Amino acid sequence: MNKMEILANAFDFIEQNLQYDIKTQEIAEACYCSKTVLEKMFRCIGHIGVHEYVVKRKMMLAARIITSNTSMNMLDIALACGYSTNESFSRAFKKVWNTNPSEFKSRKKFSELFPRFYPPIYDGGAYMNMQKDISELYDLFVQRRNCYFVCCDIRSLVPINEISHKAGDLAIIEAMNRMQREAGKEDIVFRIGGDEFVILTNRQDKQYAEDISEKIRKYNGQSIMFEDKEIPLSLHIATAKFDGENFRYKDLYEKLHIAINENKKKNR
Repeated sequence: MNKMEILANAFDFIEQNLQYDIKTQEIAEACYCSKTVLEKMFRCIGHIGVHEYVVKRKMMLAARIITSNTSMNMLDIALACGYSTNESFSRAFKKVWNTNPSEFKSRKKFSELFPRFYPPIYDGGAYMNMQKDISELYDLFVQRRNCYFVCCDIRSLVPINEISHKAGDLAIIEAMNRMQREAGKEDIVFRIGGDEFVILTNRQDKQYAEDISEKIRKYNGQSIMFEDKEIPLSLHIATAKFDGENFRYKDLYEKLHIAINENKKKNR
C-alpha cells in the first residue's frame, strides 16, 4: 500500500467514525501503518496533525448539526460527535470556532470552514497540498452557474502563523466571519484553500458582487486579538464568474484560484 492509499484510507476511516472517540493509533491500525508514519504523512503533506484534523472535522459535524437541528440539546450533539460530556465538547468547539456552542446556535449561516481532505494530486514531480472537498456544493454551482463569486485570500498569513498557528486559525475564522457578515441571505460561504474563501452569490448582477467586495474591503487593517497582541488582518478580494460552456468542477476551482492570484498581483 503506497502513501496516497494510506491517506485515502485514513480520511475515509475518520469520516465514517466521527461519532466515536477515535484515537490516532486506531486510525493507523485501520490503515495498516504505524502511528508515527501516519503523523509524518499528515504533517508533511497536510501541515496538520492527525488529532487536530479529527477534532476539526468533528467540530464541522457539530456546527452542521447545531445550525440544522435547533431543537437538539447540546449533550445529544456532544454524544453524536464522540464526546461523553458537555464540558469536553464545549472546550473542543470553542478552540476551533472561537465561540461557545450555545452562542454559535444563534447564527443563521454555516460554512465549510474545515472541509474534508482528499489525498494530494501528483503534479510536476511532486505532491501538491491536500485537496479540500467542496464537491457537495456541485449541484448548487450548476444551479447558479451564471451567478457571481466573491473570492478572498488572507494577506500575509505566514507571518501570523509564525506568531502561532492558533493565531493563524483565529485569522481564518475572522476572514470567514467578515465574509458571512456581508454576504446576502441566500449567498454561500465556503473554503477552497488554506486561507482562501469564496462567496457564491445568488445573483447574476456584477455590481451586487462588487458591493459585497467593497463592504468586506472596509474591514482591511482591523486587528484580531491573540494573547493581548493586536494582529492587523487584511484580505485580497476579487469577483469572478464561470464562463465555460461545459460546467466542470475542476475548471471552476481553477477559475476561482486564478481570480485570487490575479488580484494579488495587482495589489503587490
